[in-house]
Amino acid sequence: MNTIIDLNPLQLLSAYIFVVVLFYIVRVRNIGREKEIIIASARMTIQLVLVGYILEYIFNQPNYWYTLIVISIMEIFAIQNVYKRVKIKMSKELKKIIAVSMVAGTLASLCYFLFVVIGLQPWYDPRYFVPLAGMILGNSMTGISLGAQRLIDGMTTRSDKIEMALMLGATPKAACKEVINHAFDAAIMPTVNSMVGMGIISLPGMMTGQILGGNSPIIATEYQIAIMLGILGSVSLTVILFVQLGYKTFFNDRSQLVI
Repeated sequence: MNTIIDLNPLQLLSAYIFVVVLFYIVRVRNIGREKEIIIASARMTIQLVLVGYILEYIFNQPNYWYTLIVISIMEIFAIQNVYKRVKIKMSKELKKIIAVSMVAGTLASLCYFLFVVIGLQPWYDPRYFVPLAGMILGNSMTGISLGAQRLIDGMTTRSDKIEMALMLGATPKAACKEVINHAFDAAIMPTVNSMVGMGIISLPGMMTGQILGGNSPIIATEYQIAIMLGILGSVSLTVILFVQLGYKTFFNDRSQLVI
């Protein structure tokens, strides 16, 4: 009979030895990251404990309002995280497009995955909805962050070439095609690369969690394949929406480049 090994407080506390090891290394080598390590470890612990209790309550009392509230909060935090990750200054218009692309891309992919691929009943079942939404949102957030960084950087560094193409009669979309393609490529490659090593180099989180939870490795594999394809679709849709709309914010009404 499969049983889940429950970690007692002492066992959980013993895992923090890895934080101590890292702290010691950066201290000895004068890297100067002690404060960041402490803050990151503390925030991770507090956030996960709070989320754990919240999810415990939601799972025990499934309600579509709770699910909608949770996904809304997740979307808001994901969008804010994208703004923080992109170190280059962004216009208000570009920020709006990031928000629209994140919401439209992730929700479309999530709904298709839950309703068509899994056939979730009821649709708001938080035990499926929330964890799957988290994986899709997290990866899409990373993808659009990379895409935004590359798009802004490309539009800035290649402004001369873009303006030259415009002077020769190219449309803004044609003039920016190379920048758009590079931004899209940079955004999706981490997801594609992670798929290459799955199963041989690493066991993904969802698959590992299901196996530790007592599920058959075959069932865990089926779910992992499905969610990775869902993640790939979400990242692709989110980023393509962003780059196809985002480049327009760099031009005025007369199709002139504005940096």
